[in-house]
Amino acid sequence: MMQLRTLIFTFILLPLIWSTSAKEKYMEVRRPTKDTVNFPDYDTVEDSVTDPATAPKAVDMPTCLLCVCLSGSVYCEEVSPEMSAVPALPKETARFYARFNQITKIRNQDFADMATLKTIDLTGNLIAEINEGAFLKLLHLEELILAENKLTKLPMLPAKLTLFNANFNQLKTQGVKATAFKKLTGLAYLYLGNNELIAVPQLPESLQVVHLHNNKISTVTDETFCKGNSSHYIRTNMDEVRLDGNPVVLSEHPASFICLQALPIGWYH
Repeated sequence: MMQLRTLIFTFILLPLIWSTSAKEKYMEVRRPTKDTVNFPDYDTVEDSVTDPATAPKAVDMPTCLLCVCLSGSVYCEEVSPEMSAVPALPKETARFYARFNQITKIRNQDFADMATLKTIDLTGNLIAEINEGAFLKLLHLEELILAENKLTKLPMLPAKLTLFNANFNQLKTQGVKATAFKKLTGLAYLYLGNNELIAVPQLPESLQVVHLHNNKISTVTDETFCKGNSSHYIRTNMDEVRLDGNPVVLSEHPASFICLQALPIGWYH
């Protein structure tokens, strides 16, 4: 009886066990391994976006993606990432506004091919240097605004300017040529307030408004605004003069304003 059981186990059960074991082994081999998914470290991702070293720079981006380009006008105001140089402008640009950025220098090539420009506004940058010929090829430029920068001197200015604003800079008399504005025969508005000028530059006949307040001007002469050799000369265009905030005592120079239709405005000693 015992031998019969042994024979049954040997010829029937043993092959079945081997078959089951082999099947399990095959299934183990075929079982797909789990793919390991490495989720991003979101702290690291956030750092890469906000880190200035890894963030895209303004110079690497197309101008009309970085700024707003609309009907011949380009608006690049308070650009992020920070704009530290004048970007390449579309050829048809007539008005360029790049206020409150980090531009430090204007180079000759920045506007070299932009003959269509009529307005440039660079208020509130960090401009300390402008190449001498940076604006000379802008034959149609009418308005140039450089207020709230760090300029100590001015380059040559284009002949057709009607408005020039350099308020709140560090302009010094030795950095502004005596004839810098005299040849601008269409200049109507000149703003040079809050600088370090010690003398009034020569002024063209076309001027309607001139602001020279808060400088270091200590004297004026009868040639500053008028023609000292002519008591009949009237400066008909000039409507507004500001000299307040300077050490000059106007009462000591009564003949200096005789040709004006109105006395200088503001508070004086």
